[in-house]
Amino acid sequence: MQGPSKLALFFFVCTGLGMAQLPTSGNAFVGYSYSGARVFASGSNSGINANGWEGSVEGKFFPWIGVVADLDWHYGGHDFTACTPAPCIPRIVTVNASRHDLLFGPRASISRGRYTPFAELLLGLMHQTDSGGGISNSDTGFAFAVGGGVDYKLIKGVAARLQLDSIHNSLFGRSQSNLRISTGVVFKF
Repeated sequence: MQGPSKLALFFFVCTGLGMAQLPTSGNAFVGYSYSGARVFASGSNSGINANGWEGSVEGKFFPWIGVVADLDWHYGGHDFTACTPAPCIPRIVTVNASRHDLLFGPRASISRGRYTPFAELLLGLMHQTDSGGGISNSDTGFAFAVGGGVDYKLIKGVAARLQLDSIHNSLFGRSQSNLRISTGVVFKF
C-alpha cells in the first residue's frame, strides 16, 4: 500500500470508530425552574427565592445510560433593612442576584409504560452576581448536583418532566446547598 492509500484507510477506520461512539438517541428539555439562593453568601437572612429556567440535552449511549449537559439561570431579589453609620438610620436596600449553572454528567433512566424515572450526578461550574446597596460582587466556583425526576409521555416524542436536584457549591468563600425544582417539556429524538 502506498502512503496516500494508508492515510485514506486510517481516516476511514477512525471515522467509523468515531461514529460508533455517537449517542444513538436522546432528549432535550426546557422549562421553568425554581431554586433557593444566598446573596453575598452571608447571614441567615440573606436567602432569596430565585426563579428562572433550565435546559438540558441528553445523549443516550445505552437504553438506560446517558450523558447530560445542563444549563440554568436563576434570578431574584430581596429587600433588607440596613443601618447607616451612627446614629443608626434604617433604610431599605434591595439586593438582586443572578446565578448560572453549567453542569455535565451521567444520567440513569428506565422506561416503564408512560413513565421514565431517572437519577443523575452532575459536575460543573456556577457563577453568581449580586448587587445592591451600592455594592456589586460576583464569583465563580465548582458545583455539583445530585437528583432525579420523572418524564411522563404525552405523545410520541414529547413528554412532561418534573425534576428535583440538590445543588452544592462554594461561592464567596462559603459552601451552600440549594434545592432546584424544574418542570417543563422534553423532546425525545
